[in-house]
Amino acid sequence: MNPIILGPLVVAGSAAFLALVIALVDRVVNNYGEVSIDINHGKKVLKVSGGSALLGTLASQGLFVPSACGGRGSCGACKVRVLSDVGPVLPTETPYLSPQELADSVRLACQVKLKKDVAIELPEELFSVKKFKATVESIVDVTYDIKQTVFRLDDPASIEFASGQYVQIVVPPYGDIKESVQRAYSMSSRPGDSGRVELLVRLVPGGIATTYVHKHLKEGDPVELVGPFGEFRVRDTPAAMVCVAGGSGMAPFKSMFYDMRERDAFPEKEIWYFFGARTTRDMFYLDELRRLEREWPRFHFVPALSEPKPEEGWEGERGLITDVLDRVMKDKVGKDKGMEGYLCGSPGMINACIAVMTKNGIAESSVFYDKFA
Repeated sequence: MNPIILGPLVVAGSAAFLALVIALVDRVVNNYGEVSIDINHGKKVLKVSGGSALLGTLASQGLFVPSACGGRGSCGACKVRVLSDVGPVLPTETPYLSPQELADSVRLACQVKLKKDVAIELPEELFSVKKFKATVESIVDVTYDIKQTVFRLDDPASIEFASGQYVQIVVPPYGDIKESVQRAYSMSSRPGDSGRVELLVRLVPGGIATTYVHKHLKEGDPVELVGPFGEFRVRDTPAAMVCVAGGSGMAPFKSMFYDMRERDAFPEKEIWYFFGARTTRDMFYLDELRRLEREWPRFHFVPALSEPKPEEGWEGERGLITDVLDRVMKDKVGKDKGMEGYLCGSPGMINACIAVMTKNGIAESSVFYDKFA
């Protein structure tokens, strides 16, 4: 045989053999047997097979810790407090943990491998998180890159959530995607409509879940959802709500506003909703929100375009949403009952809005946000 061909074959064969040996050694040597997970000081104790990540093992037992990246260590959402020794904090964890969290033994559940008995603390509300079976009821384009997707739950009474919370879509393998993953999306539907879950999914180039929803999902398809998760919700105070969003950041606010209107909740709150987009091509729900403003005296809608084209005939606010926010907060937003900030969008947008809000009298501790991973 030609040596030029033989060399690569030998290397490939050696690599395959080495991979097989490593797999066999891992199976034999790293057989951790049964381990226990003590949750919240004995409130729940699980007996499970060792060797897997804490995040996936908890999910297999019906306990779902939020994870926007599906357990790949890239979102930092799956934080749990670990009360026993599970080894040193990994380099994959440190970017997502503050000094205080490190001091409090907080870890990323997707990076903690179960090698022995472990004790952890979880927020009590996670005990009510479930996996739901649903069917795609409708998919509607609200912009060129955002789809309003409605799921009809198999059990209409099965989900209870607060407006502002989110669910995770379970994305099955498709195309070159060989493993199931989960991605998080805020619910835009009202809690009172418990039989349906509505999401606004913006297409992200190369995004596993957004590509699945935009290119593969069809009406009538079965889907699994996990939730509810999240602490982004309306605070029970008389302070004015100053809300800012763009794009699919519309979702939690749509849920909040229509839920508040339906229940006449927090009746003392004035609501100011700033929604920013580049052009009218990126703007949606305009007529619906303007109608809500006419019918609901304490709701004020301020849409703004940063790059309106002359032919669009835009007559609303112009400029970056932070500049519009600054102007309107100075001139129009009532401050007699205090103010709170509510933000949903990218980290950059949120940080810029926080700076404007604090400059205009909102304490940073009174700014609440849902930040895209």
